[in-house]
Amino acid sequence: MTDFTRRTSMGLGLAAGAATLTPRRLRAQTPAEVKIAMLVPLSGPWARQGILEQMGARLAVDDVNNAGGIKSMGGAKLKLVEYDTQDSAEKAKDAAQRMVAQEPDLVGGFGCWLSTFTLAATEVTERAALPWLTLSYSDLITGRGFTHVFQSSPTAERQAEEELPMIMEIAQKATGRKPAKVAFLGDNTAASVSFMKPMRDHEAKDQGLKIVADEVYSPPLTDATTLIQHIRSARPDFVVLQSTNVPDDKLLIDKFAEFNLKSDRLPKIGSGGHWAVPELLKNAGAENLEGIMVGLANWPGKNQADLEKRFIARTGEPWFGHDSIFGYVHVLILKEALERTGVADRHKVNEAIHALDMTTGPALFFPDGHLKYDVAGRRVGAELCVVQWRNARPVPVSPASIATHEVLWPKA
Repeated sequence: MTDFTRRTSMGLGLAAGAATLTPRRLRAQTPAEVKIAMLVPLSGPWARQGILEQMGARLAVDDVNNAGGIKSMGGAKLKLVEYDTQDSAEKAKDAAQRMVAQEPDLVGGFGCWLSTFTLAATEVTERAALPWLTLSYSDLITGRGFTHVFQSSPTAERQAEEELPMIMEIAQKATGRKPAKVAFLGDNTAASVSFMKPMRDHEAKDQGLKIVADEVYSPPLTDATTLIQHIRSARPDFVVLQSTNVPDDKLLIDKFAEFNLKSDRLPKIGSGGHWAVPELLKNAGAENLEGIMVGLANWPGKNQADLEKRFIARTGEPWFGHDSIFGYVHVLILKEALERTGVADRHKVNEAIHALDMTTGPALFFPDGHLKYDVAGRRVGAELCVVQWRNARPVPVSPASIATHEVLWPKA
């Protein structure tokens, strides 16, 4: 080969290499997909709630991708990577460590469900500077000075402060008189402890209520007989239930029914999405559930009727509820942050979430219709929702923005 031919070939080769390199660089700048993470219980006693959150999240990812992906990133698609907390805080933390190690290009994530799991996992995500959205209730989650954790629910303390006044108002409206005695029954997980603390410390007294029974147990519950016997003997006007999983809920409901204390005789108020899932209906039965009220951080209202139909058709679930709507809206919040940044960068996504102040888009999936987080990461204006079991399904009864039914309270 002559020098001319050799030089020409080398030049052509370099030109071809340059032509090949340019599109690769462009593809690196605009990734074909953007990874977000979900870490929820997919096995163990809290698996049902994690699976419901997973259903909502997967539907949201498909909705985003089918609508053209992240438009500011050239239509990049969302990819959901899923990890299982299993059944303990230690396992949740281990899963979080695997997640950040195995997926270094994550831009954000959500989940953990149980506050005890969230507290453990967010120690890891905070060190990794990974923005993390959660529906968990414990005040400690956003009380540690973290800058990458966002709590979309009203905190346990706020819910506790709102719940007793709400119950008193409902009871007085229904019966003409305020209750005088209350019983507390719950487990010792982080969310329950946070929730019950203000009730025990001052809320009951502020409402003129005498605490006649206060029962605490370690989950999972194996026998509720002694707990219910103590409550029956105390003769409260209503009971606040603070369990955290469906098996415990069923045991408590069954035992109340066995002692002839269904909600037509003794009003009961549960707390958390597990109190309004189809699994509980299957296990506890519609008759025993009828009339039980549930305080929640969110619930699909009148405006989500079309989305509920699509969710039911896709999953076979009988309704669209608390855990699923949080999975859905958290994906939309991460999508909104990515649209604003235009890059797959977790630091910029974190800044974008802190800067959100919306009354459209994902904000419409909250009863107050507002999406903004304060400096601590708590959603501004988050308020308590209430659903009530009626004719084998939970229906929203408060606030008015989502309510489809009036609240029922036993007259006698």
